[in-house]
Amino acid sequence: MIDFHFESELKLKDLAKFSDWISRIIESEGFQLGQIDYIFCTDDYLLNVNQQYLNHDTFTDIITFDYSSGRTLSGDIFISSDRVSENARTYGVTFENELLRVMSHGVLHLMGYADKTEDEQSVMRTKEEEKIKLFHVEP
Repeated sequence: MIDFHFESELKLKDLAKFSDWISRIIESEGFQLGQIDYIFCTDDYLLNVNQQYLNHDTFTDIITFDYSSGRTLSGDIFISSDRVSENARTYGVTFENELLRVMSHGVLHLMGYADKTEDEQSVMRTKEEEKIKLFHVEP
């Protein structure tokens, strides 16, 4: 099950479309869906999570808590809509495109994809682009 929670002004329209898209990402990599919660929040909200649970005192666009078991994906994915908006401006893309990138990024982390090294970042970016394209494909 995929649930969406809003702790910011962001409100997604057509939640079923987003849920279907995330499900297709998971299936495309050979995983099964457990319970994934997306929490869309402000910079301050996510900074608090970052400080409290990770001892990091920095703003970030996403924090993923992984509760997966084997090939069944479960987790909490916190996304700062403030950072998504700022990153979209910085990288010259639409808010929707950047939001899809960050949403897919969280799921890819649950699958074991990392982004600490340059090689891992390259693989992650390729996967993100591949998964964003799935959003615009009707099931």
